[in-house]
Amino acid sequence: MTKGILGRKIGMTQVFAENGEVIPVTVIEAEPNIVLQKKTVESDGYEAIQIGFADAKKPNKPATGHAAKAETAPKRFIKEIRGVNLDEVEVGQAINVTTFAAGDLVDVTGTSKGKGFQGAIKRHNQSRGPMSHGSRYHRRPGSMGPVAPNRVFKGKALPGRMGGEQITMQNLEIVRVDEERNLLLVKGNVPGAKKSYITVQSAVKA
Repeated sequence: MTKGILGRKIGMTQVFAENGEVIPVTVIEAEPNIVLQKKTVESDGYEAIQIGFADAKKPNKPATGHAAKAETAPKRFIKEIRGVNLDEVEVGQAINVTTFAAGDLVDVTGTSKGKGFQGAIKRHNQSRGPMSHGSRYHRRPGSMGPVAPNRVFKGKALPGRMGGEQITMQNLEIVRVDEERNLLLVKGNVPGAKKSYITVQSAVKA
């Protein structure tokens, strides 16, 4: 069955394995999540649980009423997780970091850092032209396509806004679980800036 928890990216550090190897890790703070709602096939057409993380600062009336059913405060970050055994969870139940254990493989989803308007080289990893005098082709996007259709095809790699997209890193290993401080230490890097919200779920391809 799928396991999942919502958290906040704190930053990166490193830990030492027993053999002395240095392991780069991302620290994820995952204070207890609250189950806000159970979705069933009869009422919603699919099965999932809705969990919330971090209290909202200025909740509106619908959010307050929705959270009241779970006897909790309105949450700022809410997500649904499918593939959970609904018999094992109840509305209002807390989910903490002990859901996972060291060695588990997880998929981590977050919103990548926004980088603003960028050129084709940075945005699409294209190669630049020669920088010598007289080249007239340095960092341009290249050919716009053939003459015949007299337009630029959809999907052409051009300059534009970069980053700020939802990205999932798959099969990351949990190195350590700190129950006292509600921390998950995940091997490698995960998408997003510091203090950004992320979702940790059981790896789909494990």
